[in-house]
Amino acid sequence: MKRLDYPFTKDAIRELKVGDMVLITGKLFTGRDAVHKRLHDGAESPVNFENQIIYHCGPVVLEKGNDEYEVKAAGPTTSIREEPYQWEVMRDHGILGVIGKGGMGPKTLKGCQDYGCVYFHAIGGAAQVLAEKIKSVDSVNWRELGSPEAIWELSVEEFPVVVTMDSHGNSLHKEVQSSSESKLKDLI
Repeated sequence: MKRLDYPFTKDAIRELKVGDMVLITGKLFTGRDAVHKRLHDGAESPVNFENQIIYHCGPVVLEKGNDEYEVKAAGPTTSIREEPYQWEVMRDHGILGVIGKGGMGPKTLKGCQDYGCVYFHAIGGAAQVLAEKIKSVDSVNWRELGSPEAIWELSVEEFPVVVTMDSHGNSLHKEVQSSSESKLKDLI
C-alpha cells in the first residue's frame, strides 16, 4: 500500500504504477459532466486545480447550516463520460490525478502520459464507506449546477484507490480489454 499526501507533486505521481493501491490524504475536488464541459468551454475555474486531484463524484451532502456540510455518500461515478474533455482539463488546469470508476479511453491515457497524471479507480458501491474518509467540506463552487454537479472541495484521510492508468502510458483497462477480445475470438 502506498501513500499520497497533500501537497501532491508531479514526482510523487510519476512514481505510481498501474496496480498500485494508494491511500490519499489531503484535498480532492469533485467534478462531473457539467464541470468538465464548463472548463472545456473555457469558463474560468473558481478553484485552482494546479497539482490537484479531481474526483468524478456527485456526493450526497447534508447542509448543516452556517456553511457547514456533512458528506453522507461519496461514491465514484462512471468516468468514460468525461473522455471527450478530460485530457484538455488535465492540460489546461494542471491536474495531477483523476478518480472515478470504470476507466477512461485513449485520449485520457495519452493525457496522463503527456501531462504526468494518473487515473485512480475508486470502489463503486462503497459510497458510504468512502464518505467516512472525508473529514471536512472546505468549500463549494458552481452550486448553481446542482449539488451533484458542483465542485466540492473535500479534505480526506486515507482515501483508498487503485492506479489503473499511469503517467507512463500503462492502462489496466486497456490490458483487460485486449485480453477479453482475445478470449472472445477463441470462443467464436
